[in-house]
Amino acid sequence: MTLSRRALFRSAAAVAGVAAVTGVTGLAEEAVAGAWSVGRTTLDRVLLRGPAGRHGWRPVVSGAGEPHLVRGDLAGPRSGRGKRRTPLLAFVQLSDVHIVDAQSPLRKEMAEVLSSSAYRPQEVLTAHIAEAMVREINQIGRGPVTGTDLALALQTGDNSDNGQYNETRWNIDLLDGGTVRQDSGDLTRYEGVMDDDPTYYDPQFWHPGAPAGLPVDRYRQAGFPRRPGLLDECRRPFRAHGLRMQWFTAFGNHDGLWQGNFVHTDPDNAIAVGDRKNTSKGVRTVTADPDRRLLSASEMVAEHFTTTGLPVGHGFTEQNRQDGTAYYTVDRGTDGLVRFIVLDSVNPYGGQNGSLDPAQFAWLQQQLQDAADRLVVVACHHPSWSMTNATVPTGAPADRVLGGQLVEELLAHENVVAWVNGHTHRNTVRAHSRPAGGGFWEINTASHIDWPQQSRIIEMVDNHDGTVSIFATMVDHGAPVRMPSHLDGPVRLAALGRLLAANDPQEQSTDRRGKRRDRNVELVLPAPAVLRG
Repeated sequence: MTLSRRALFRSAAAVAGVAAVTGVTGLAEEAVAGAWSVGRTTLDRVLLRGPAGRHGWRPVVSGAGEPHLVRGDLAGPRSGRGKRRTPLLAFVQLSDVHIVDAQSPLRKEMAEVLSSSAYRPQEVLTAHIAEAMVREINQIGRGPVTGTDLALALQTGDNSDNGQYNETRWNIDLLDGGTVRQDSGDLTRYEGVMDDDPTYYDPQFWHPGAPAGLPVDRYRQAGFPRRPGLLDECRRPFRAHGLRMQWFTAFGNHDGLWQGNFVHTDPDNAIAVGDRKNTSKGVRTVTADPDRRLLSASEMVAEHFTTTGLPVGHGFTEQNRQDGTAYYTVDRGTDGLVRFIVLDSVNPYGGQNGSLDPAQFAWLQQQLQDAADRLVVVACHHPSWSMTNATVPTGAPADRVLGGQLVEELLAHENVVAWVNGHTHRNTVRAHSRPAGGGFWEINTASHIDWPQQSRIIEMVDNHDGTVSIFATMVDHGAPVRMPSHLDGPVRLAALGRLLAANDPQEQSTDRRGKRRDRNVELVLPAPAVLRG
């Protein structure tokens, strides 16, 4: 990647700053040769969980690629369209990256017995997984169907895991390019549930050091490897490549609510930045860190203006900064043909599921009217079926807008062609049809943190026969498929992260890859009037 002068100076300054504070003079960086990288989309090769070994550990294996499955739920595909079509726009969607401060006192890993999202063995590697995905997207660079340059990258929320300042900065810096260090508190050691401190050792969590004289943890019993030194390697600074395209973002419930469920309060913030962490073995003293502070919506929006990437703000506007909102529009494609309407589907009153406030819904209705001469792609964190959160304070002046009402509004505008979202950590594609014919496609994409750790390239084409096709292609990050022998550098660490995710005990009965119709697909729909004229 060729860095701009601004990015180059920022990267150099960050490296110097890290060295001055920590004594580190060399960053964890490795050359990624073509043989190392997947280097292609799932049209050529898919990654699958392999057969379980004696203790249950499963390798990741390669399978045959999946061509696009044509879905004609909304319009019949017409023969010969492949020779007629012209590209309209290509972009990439990244969702649920969940950059985790795994040492934060505010995290509640003990809830793992109730929720698979409270703790994951790969959470110390989320920055490295994101970096491996960025490098892969850069390597692909174009839509695999049309060959059109990727015009933008769009994050659809849960960019951070706990809504903390440091997690938010790590995410921005990963996408911009520069120095990233997924570490907090005491920069000389890891302080969390995975270390080998005998006083607080808890066998319900994976301990990669596998200390002698202590009970074997449940992950080791399930075949998880022993990887001494991991908790040091994962905290080393590394040089992020940064996306070679403009990137935009949206809020998710983990960005606006701590642990994705709870409203930020002053007492919660005091815990986050403090030196006390509750564990199953009692209260543990850890190193306090002010960079773990919880961000308000306005503060999180403002952080996106401190960037070396483009556009400044990454979609958020000065108006968003002033009033604490996080919804906006952006036009892309030839003559701005495609309008993205990015929504904030987080309910600020708590709860993991989504909804819209009435003011935002009224704004959306106006934007849809104003975009009558464009194709419209709506984007937010929550899909329609998880927009069920009607929570409001007692005496609130109006109800929240839920998924069914939003679908109804979008169906009223024939130029709405797609709604792109995340949250479920599972690939799903649904057709929303109008009684008179046509409709729009809802494209829900899996996460970076859970298996299968995928993004999605979306290409829009005019078939010049009264129909439009939207090609959706899954992308695996570019880390090695096999267990790495060494853990130096972000890409090798990302390879381990994918294997850990594939073997997470609480995920073995869940197929987040989705069904065949939810992955590589051609989605056909009637061409809106703006293309027919």
